[in-house]
Amino acid sequence: MTIEQFNFAGKKAIVRVDFNVPLDENGKVTDDTRIRGALPTLKKILDDGGSVIMMSHMGKPKGKVNAKLSLCQIVDAVSERLGVQVKFAKDCANAEAEAKALAPGEALLLENLRFYPEEEGKPVGLEKGTPEYDAAAKKMKESQKKFAEKLASYADVYVNDAFGTAHRKHASTAVIADYFDADSKMLGFLMEKEVSAIDSVLKNAKHPFTAIIGGSKVSSKLGVIKNLLDKVDNLIIGGGMGYTFIKAQGGKIGKSLHEDDLIPEALNVLAEAKKKGVNLSLSVATICGKEFSNDTERKKFPINQIPDEWEGMDASEESLANWKKIILDSKTILWNGPVGVFEFENFAHGTGEIAKYVAESTQKNGAFSLVGGGDSVAAVNKFGLADKVSYVSTGGGAMLEAIEGKTLPGVAAIKG
Repeated sequence: MTIEQFNFAGKKAIVRVDFNVPLDENGKVTDDTRIRGALPTLKKILDDGGSVIMMSHMGKPKGKVNAKLSLCQIVDAVSERLGVQVKFAKDCANAEAEAKALAPGEALLLENLRFYPEEEGKPVGLEKGTPEYDAAAKKMKESQKKFAEKLASYADVYVNDAFGTAHRKHASTAVIADYFDADSKMLGFLMEKEVSAIDSVLKNAKHPFTAIIGGSKVSSKLGVIKNLLDKVDNLIIGGGMGYTFIKAQGGKIGKSLHEDDLIPEALNVLAEAKKKGVNLSLSVATICGKEFSNDTERKKFPINQIPDEWEGMDASEESLANWKKIILDSKTILWNGPVGVFEFENFAHGTGEIAKYVAESTQKNGAFSLVGGGDSVAAVNKFGLADKVSYVSTGGGAMLEAIEGKTLPGVAAIKG
């Protein structure tokens, strides 16, 4: 059953949203992108004549009540965007009365799900791998089921629209689906778009297909890189992770970020790329800094000849020129991760240029482009290019796991 086909008239729908939004020191929402992302799903339910119960996490309270992470702080922001005065349930696990009282067209927001350890289903305060942890984990699985069953009891229908947590097998993202039949559980509009965008890249890509993988560590994206080698024509590796590949080939990288224990894996990736005919493109020169700060002295060096006292911090114009040609010749583009220290204005140039190339290839050459991951998304937003790429993913971790070829529990719980 799809959300478009379903008529919510007279039904109560419990919707897993991702309202893990940033707040200022006064508890005011500073970026409501995630709230706006959930609106099509929420409004469809209300417009049909249904009532909606929203549930979300915020931050990492680790199974304990934390006033600074209470969702009561966002009630006004959600009400304003939804156009309905949202009611609030102070305890997500004891909200039967509030749920029962909901009339068609009304909306209720439950308190932070992660105030209960049962949401994540992990024992708190015990060391992993110990007999005590294992015994507690077994008990916690049963508690998690009961917690999910309680949440399910509030509604007639379950909708998952939180792609950012789709890679987690939590009570509200996967376990709860067991308590609804196939016709009473579905993906929300945002989730459908996310799944479709990833399928466009992984299953229906037009060639040449280019993946741009940046960020600091090879270890965090090794599975992604390996899975992509069977799919892409070009693989651009930039940012901090690039220096491990340069060192693996005997290059001098100064004090640049790298992972010595990943050198064998980097050599394997280089060999596999060559074997599979993938054009693996690394930086040729890099903008270096003497210290890890925005205002440090800057100097350009060949990527494999960085002096000991310098560290690579941004892509050079030569590297960007190579990458621009590859990106503009592409028909499918996947971008995850910055190619420099994007949080420092003086070392953000390379990442900004990549954003422009991806947008240009999309707009002028008709490429399909999927952008995901915090800094990549920040870059397209910063330069006003979010509407110039095909799709901007809301879930960095979930997107990476999907690209790695892993099953996302939040999707599998509904689609099977």
